[in-house]
Amino acid sequence: MSTKPHWDREHHAKMATGIGDPQCFKGMAGPPKFKVGDRVRIKDIPDLFYTRTQTYTRGAVGTIVRLVYESPAAEDEAFGNEEHVEWFYSIVFKQKDLWPEYLDVYGNDSVETEIPERYLELA
Repeated sequence: MSTKPHWDREHHAKMATGIGDPQCFKGMAGPPKFKVGDRVRIKDIPDLFYTRTQTYTRGAVGTIVRLVYESPAAEDEAFGNEEHVEWFYSIVFKQKDLWPEYLDVYGNDSVETEIPERYLELA
């Protein structure tokens, strides 16, 4: 028998009411593993049903430009698993690094996206 507490369907709404989401998780992730300026590679972790980590970033190297918030990863939160709060980082990639066929004339174009800590490793 599971010892995990049963969360009611309104648990998250109750936590965030009057505070906001992801602000209701502030201070729960512990110290961040990475800092602004770090070059990181996006791990290719399998996900089930839902993730906010775009597949086109898997294996790519980008630069952290900002720590944005603390929250459970979407793939956990979607199923009510809110115990593992982690940092989210804003990461900038050169588009040419994500899509090699991207035209050289646009070589300075970039993409910025938020990715949870579990997907990152130092490059």
